[in-house]
Amino acid sequence: MEISALPILEQHLINELSTPPNEVRRLFHGRGRCWSGLEQITVDWLQGQVLVSLFKEPTEAFLQELNALLTRLVELDIWKNTEATSLLLQHRDRQGSPTEVLWGESADHQNVIENGLMFKLDLGRNQNNGLFLDMRCGRRWVQEHAQGKRVLNLFAYTCGFSIAAIEGGAEHVVNLDMAKSALTRGRENHHLNNHDLKKVSFLGHELFKSWGKVRKFGPYDLIIIDPPSFQKGSFALTKDYQKILRRLPELLTEEGSVLACVNDPYISSQFLIDGMAEEAPSLVFEQRLDNPPEFKEIEAEGGLKALVFKRK
Repeated sequence: MEISALPILEQHLINELSTPPNEVRRLFHGRGRCWSGLEQITVDWLQGQVLVSLFKEPTEAFLQELNALLTRLVELDIWKNTEATSLLLQHRDRQGSPTEVLWGESADHQNVIENGLMFKLDLGRNQNNGLFLDMRCGRRWVQEHAQGKRVLNLFAYTCGFSIAAIEGGAEHVVNLDMAKSALTRGRENHHLNNHDLKKVSFLGHELFKSWGKVRKFGPYDLIIIDPPSFQKGSFALTKDYQKILRRLPELLTEEGSVLACVNDPYISSQFLIDGMAEEAPSLVFEQRLDNPPEFKEIEAEGGLKALVFKRK
């Protein structure tokens, strides 16, 4: 990270905050490598709280200049007009990903709106806050294609896809994730949106030991696969994704669809296309979903890849 690049960040934030979003949004996406010297910084608008995240430990000089920039920012009329309640700085490269309150008063939880749906975020407690903002278009696609369908949401996390599916008229959604605390937050998210939980199932299990339970609720009209790149002891993307793909034909209806995702900058869309052709050839690639425009990438394959496959 380069001190000389910080004026670019400052001007970018001033521009974005002059008309703050009315929903949760990323304001600055340095991780897309479009701004030299700022590759390890992101800034998110969390509808009242502004979260600056550092993905790599900077030099002390850089940190001092960044803090000076943020101090100037909160003194501007533009900032005051946003009605923001806090400015947070998260050090994701430090043990425990600690979060500092640089200005205002932070709440441990923050309710935000995306595509008209409400989600509850955790701030200052975990590395991730409960909603991956780059998947906004994926959740919208699910909402638009869920009517009357049975949906399987693998690696469900806090059930963002499930919220979208039920809102879109899904008949039933099965959420599977080994983190039961994340599924608990998923239930809360459904409650926030006044959803009927009789239409939602939550399986707090490790996927590769639970195929029988997954099959019991099927077959499914739509399967969503959005795994982490690596989860110690349970999932390694390049080794284990194929194990999921080869199970798809037995889980899907005859005209079922799959939304398969990968968010590793070093793994391209072709990994999923080739893997599906080898492990589940009855599923044909249809389209790659767009990423939100604020998630600019210097290379298209460097960001989130969300691919739709259809059984033929």
